Amino acid sequence: VPGGGASLRLCSTRVAQEGINKPVIDRIIRVDHAGEYGANRIYAGQMAVLGRSSVGPIIQQMWNQEKDHLKKFNELMVAYRVRPTVLLPFWNVAGFVLGAGSALLGKKGAMACTVAVEESISEHYNNQIRTLIEEDPEKYKELLQVIKQFRDDEQEHHDIGLEHDAEATPAYSVLKTAIQLGCKAAIFLSERI
Repeated sequence: VPGGGASLRLCSTRVAQEGINKPVIDRIIRVDHAGEYGANRIYAGQMAVLGRSSVGPIIQQMWNQEKDHLKKFNELMVAYRVRPTVLLPFWNVAGFVLGAGSALLGKKGAMACTVAVEESISEHYNNQIRTLIEEDPEKYKELLQVIKQFRDDEQEHHDIGLEHDAEATPAYSVLKTAIQLGCKAAIFLSERI
C-alpha cells in the first residue's frame, strides 16, 4: 500500500473473522436468518387469510418488523460469510401453511400462533445472548445489540397476541405446545443443516 497506509477493503460489509468463534457465530446467524425467514412466511400466510379483517393492520405491523429483522440477518450472513440453511424451501412452505392455517381458525387462532412462536423465539434469543456473553460480550457487541433488540420486538409481538385473545382459542394449550415443538425442531435443524 503506497505511503504505508491501511489497505482498503473491497467489501466494507464484511466482518474480520480473526478471533471469533466461527462455528458458534455461523450457527447463530444461520438459525436466526432461518427463523426470521420463517416468521415472514407465517405473517404472509396470516395476511393472506386475515389481511382485510380488523386484525389485519396489527398483523401487518408485526410483519413489517419481521421484514426488518430478515433484512438485517441477510446483511449479517454476508458480513460473517455464513451460508443459509438448506431447509429454506421447506420453511417457505411450512411457515406460510402455519400462518394461513392458524388464521383459518380466526383472529384468536392467528394470535395463538403468534404467542407460541414468539415465546419460543424470545427464549431462543435469550439463550444466544447468554452464549455470546459467555464467549466475549465486547467482541460480539454488535451482534448482541441486534439479538437483544429483536428479542424485545418478538416479546412485544407475544404480548400483542395475548392482548388479542390468543388464550381464548379452542384447545389453546394443545395448539401452543404443538407449535412450540415445531419451533424447537426447526431451530435444532436450522442450526445444523
